[in-house]
Amino acid sequence: MIQLEVFRDGPEYELRKKTPFKPTKVKLSDIHSSIPKHLYKKSTLRTAYYTARDIFFAVLVYKLGTFIDPVSTLLVSKYGYNPVVASVVKWSLWALYWYWEGVILAGWWCLGHEAGHGSLTPHNWLNNALGFVLHTFLLVPFYAWRSTHHAHHKATCSIERDENYVPRTRSDYGLPAANVAHIQDYHDLFEETPIYSLSRMLIMQFFGWQYYLCTNVLGSPMYPEGTHHFSPSSPLFKPHERNGIIASNIGLAVMSSILLVYAQNVGFANFIKFYFIPYILANHWIVMLTFLHHSDPTIPHYRAKEWTFMRGVVATVDRPLLGWAGRFFLHNVSHDHIAHHFFSSIPFYNQPQVTEHIKRVLGEDYYYDSTNTFRALYRSFTECCFIEDDGDIVFYKNRHGQAAREVASDIRTD
Repeated sequence: MIQLEVFRDGPEYELRKKTPFKPTKVKLSDIHSSIPKHLYKKSTLRTAYYTARDIFFAVLVYKLGTFIDPVSTLLVSKYGYNPVVASVVKWSLWALYWYWEGVILAGWWCLGHEAGHGSLTPHNWLNNALGFVLHTFLLVPFYAWRSTHHAHHKATCSIERDENYVPRTRSDYGLPAANVAHIQDYHDLFEETPIYSLSRMLIMQFFGWQYYLCTNVLGSPMYPEGTHHFSPSSPLFKPHERNGIIASNIGLAVMSSILLVYAQNVGFANFIKFYFIPYILANHWIVMLTFLHHSDPTIPHYRAKEWTFMRGVVATVDRPLLGWAGRFFLHNVSHDHIAHHFFSSIPFYNQPQVTEHIKRVLGEDYYYDSTNTFRALYRSFTECCFIEDDGDIVFYKNRHGQAAREVASDIRTD
């Protein structure tokens, strides 16, 4: 039976599964010396262009959306089309609107993400203002997110110190030790029907971003229960960051009030169609891209003894998310994610060139995956179940208690 391409793992992923893992021997200085200095240059004018372009497309699609219901009505009243046909046309157009507006608004988040790194313009105040406005429109607490995101960049793939998508361990799930566990122990915990797995994945995609902000789910387990991104005194933040957290909360309150007035003016149904559904879909893209950058059965996580900044940065994956649309609207965030982790201060529009330089230096240590991104999402969601409590270099294990990749025997550290 021929397997459809959309369900097939990419050749890069298959090769990694067959290749025992050895940490890269490339030095950070080798990477830095390979990058031409002109790629660090930030342009306020160019940033203004990309910002205006993103706003233009969001407004354009919104304006086009206002014609959907009137045109559908005209199909019946003026042109005599069957109401069923008009309804199919109407909801097809709404689906198109939701898809593209969701992608465009996710691009706003990506642009705000770049602003949070200070990579859009040489002026820090302008980076902060731009990031604050873009993220607040999407109900994201800009300064709170920026704080934990910077911490994530400093400790990528560190089991003890990373801030995002930190793997849970065998003991976290109460599983028996590996030498006495039976396959049924894993199946009792992780075995699910495809429909149930899909349902849980959809919940993560549509509401996982808000749940993370409110509960710090899959954040670092070093924080106490009840930790979230909205309290100025949260252990997530340093004392000098607290004014920024308050400013983020004020921004969210103002934006919520604006949305309330908007909903009262256009009606609840139109609020759902024009803003809420694209907002939820934007969250889907945000969760999808961030999850897949750092959750993959073939990339390692490190404990303190073996973690270095260089190893953590290399342990992420570049993916061609949404193809040309991912480059255009999502500002290269998935295509050049490794480059972004090495050089988060370099503007996104220079990152494709940075990636090419990095690939030449890293060679086989550069991780790319051409697997269809939705296939990769389902694969990581169902196979990245837990890691072992011991071992300084570890890989996710699946619902059968098996890892997709092993550490080379001559460099084992457990």
